[in-house]
Amino acid sequence: MGDVLHTFERITRSLGKLGLREEPRSTEEHPFETRNIHPGLPTIVRTLFDDGHYSQATFEAFKFLDKEVSRLVPQTESGFKLMMQAFSEASPLIKLNSGITQTDKDEQKGFQFLFAGSMLAIRNPRGHEYAIIDSPDECLDHLALASLLIRRVQAAGYTIPEP
Repeated sequence: MGDVLHTFERITRSLGKLGLREEPRSTEEHPFETRNIHPGLPTIVRTLFDDGHYSQATFEAFKFLDKEVSRLVPQTESGFKLMMQAFSEASPLIKLNSGITQTDKDEQKGFQFLFAGSMLAIRNPRGHEYAIIDSPDECLDHLALASLLIRRVQAAGYTIPEP
């Protein structure tokens, strides 16, 4: 029964794209606006979310974050190792602040673990397992974290262009 409903939903959505049915007009904000999801995430993230593919939307957002950090630093690593090197407290490749005070050092180290931890806890399971099912709220939580991390890098003066 679930396959039939999924097929019906897919066909119904494609009819709207072809202009064969009128899309209902809604005054509600999209969850991405409500949750302030970063607009620079690839459009595939929103498309996957709107189509109910929440785990894949999360995975794409964190792959984007990984690729953007990789683009900013001259490293061949990815994921956890890249984040540990890029945001290292001792010799950061991406400096989030001046690194002078203990607070600066703590912030740098804290974000190092947030970036690295997000690769291990969020991106990797979705890249290596096949049966992860996220709810819309879980996905939005993940995307909010990705948004926070992107905004922190941008606030430090680094450019992360929109895809």
